Amino acid sequence: MSIARTLLPGVVIALAAFGCKSGTATASAGGEAAGAGGAAPVAAAAPVKQEIVDPSLNNMNAVEVTVPGNWHFQGTLMQGSGQCVGTPFAVFRVTSPDGLSAFEREPTIGWRFGTGPMAATTQADCLPLKSALGAQAFLKFLAPTLKMTYVSDVPEPAAENALAQQGLASAEAVYAPKYAAEHLTPPKETRQLARARVSYQNGTFAMLGELRVMLDCTETIFPGMKSILQGMPDRPASDITQCNASTRLYSAPSAQLTSVLAVWDAPGMGAVELMPWEQAWVNRNQQQANIVMSQMIAATNAAMKAQYQQFQQSMAAQAQMHQQFMAQMQASTNASMANANASMNAQSTAASDWVNFALDQQTVLDPGTGQVSNVSSAYSYTWVNGGTSYQTNDPNANPNGVMAGTWTKQQVVHGNGTP
Repeated sequence: MSIARTLLPGVVIALAAFGCKSGTATASAGGEAAGAGGAAPVAAAAPVKQEIVDPSLNNMNAVEVTVPGNWHFQGTLMQGSGQCVGTPFAVFRVTSPDGLSAFEREPTIGWRFGTGPMAATTQADCLPLKSALGAQAFLKFLAPTLKMTYVSDVPEPAAENALAQQGLASAEAVYAPKYAAEHLTPPKETRQLARARVSYQNGTFAMLGELRVMLDCTETIFPGMKSILQGMPDRPASDITQCNASTRLYSAPSAQLTSVLAVWDAPGMGAVELMPWEQAWVNRNQQQANIVMSQMIAATNAAMKAQYQQFQQSMAAQAQMHQQFMAQMQASTNASMANANASMNAQSTAASDWVNFALDQQTVLDPGTGQVSNVSSAYSYTWVNGGTSYQTNDPNANPNGVMAGTWTKQQVVHGNGTP
């Protein structure tokens, strides 16, 4: 019973993180062709509000994003369903009128590590990280993963950090009385903020960006269990830490990043979770947890009664059943591990394609050089001449002989570069 109650505060803390400004930027330019030269200054009209709904709660408004009126907005709510990301999170992108500057909220990613039997179980939605990682170090890990160059640290404003710590403390205070009433030690929660300057190339445009992350980690100690059956070993305690990283990316042509940051750092801009939706989600989660807990208690009581009766009937019969049970568990574990490996291989390609879909981009391969790059998915055909790209929806268009240089038609591949 204590395990379910232990997990709920992490849910509240994860949902509370929505209240911070969040967003990121795209690494693809729109238009028929991306050529060299400067871009027009960033223009921001009067702010408007965009809503992201939760389809699992009858399309209830879940997250409200305040954006400039002349910028383009795309967003959705992803339902966390894995071991490392269990709560829903918003993914959205807002692009400037010229398509070059952008502000995006990236998918939430997580990882877990620790000691004890429970540390050995890891699902496909977890990053392959098995140790503590600070917020700044996480950005240094993330930048090359996004094919960006980590340029430098960016100081985190003291006011922003103080506000984040206040939100964490408020979330912990919600469940502190319940832990005290049951004489339980609450999990240890930490929150870190960090920023970093990054750079990358978008066709012929030299781009600058600022990555910002909120890193929440929860350390939970699961007590061990003393075996009451002969031949059954004791179950040792487990110390598990689970971390979730909520990342935003602001990007623009090099000379325009400062003005883009000014647009999104203005008061009221960005995303905020709507309290009616949060309460509805928490209530539903609590109801589901109560049902599962009742089923677990009933199953445990029934199993203990059956085990006691078996023990009374025959110690010899129980030993034989125990050996059969262990053999069955080993076979089931082996089959489960084989299925998990096959599922992870299949999900690798699907996950890379999902990232392309979420960012409205596609991955193309140069058949001559083997180089893979990400471009806008608004066009069906991409041609490349050195560092210059040309995109079009006309199947008969061919820049060779029309534009200077030698142009190579690109092949569309999966997001991880496979055919």
